[in-house]
Amino acid sequence: MEIHPVAYFKSPFTSKFGIPKQSGLVEELRGEIVFEPKYRNADYLRGLEDFDFVWLVWEFSANRHSPNSPVVRPPVLGGNEKVGVFATRSPFRPNGLGLSSVKIERIEWGSAQGPVIHVLGADLMDGTLIYDIKPYVVYADSHPDARSGFVDHRSWPKLRVEIPDEVVAQYDAETLEALRHTLELDPRPHYQNDPQKTYGMPFMGKDIHFRVSNDGVLTVIAIDN
Repeated sequence: MEIHPVAYFKSPFTSKFGIPKQSGLVEELRGEIVFEPKYRNADYLRGLEDFDFVWLVWEFSANRHSPNSPVVRPPVLGGNEKVGVFATRSPFRPNGLGLSSVKIERIEWGSAQGPVIHVLGADLMDGTLIYDIKPYVVYADSHPDARSGFVDHRSWPKLRVEIPDEVVAQYDAETLEALRHTLELDPRPHYQNDPQKTYGMPFMGKDIHFRVSNDGVLTVIAIDN
């Protein structure tokens, strides 16, 4: 079987650094699904306006090497414990396909690029190829009492975020909340914990520079255009 992209994603993140590790963790994050020319026909989306969420099937395009191990080290386990790749959502998979549930904010039917789906809460990098879109259906897709393996027994403590006034002034309130909630999730690789190191995260066309103290406080140091 050959698969071809039907759309691509427009995201505040131009690199994978800082992207939330699951969809829905930062509900304020805005993104756009822009269709390839072949699929810029409103008939492909007919009826989608009656759904609140969609599933996206997409490609982990930023992986630098091919997967070569049946086990991975999930960040939620601290990067120290190995589990089977099919028991995780690791991006290092045999076929490199991601699956995300995102909220439909609105559908822009009359744009110059055909219908555009505006969504919230996505965990996709800018330019990510999307191979399929399916509506989220509560009766089949929601399992509130289901077990979630090792995830049920691990917490993911959030960082306390401090943003200086000069950075706050550069964003509207909603974008600032999206940035704050993204930083709360600790964008650093799980194996890095140096309070003296300054990290850089691309976000909305700017580079956010920050440090994280040993007591769990993330401080934004500077922002570059």
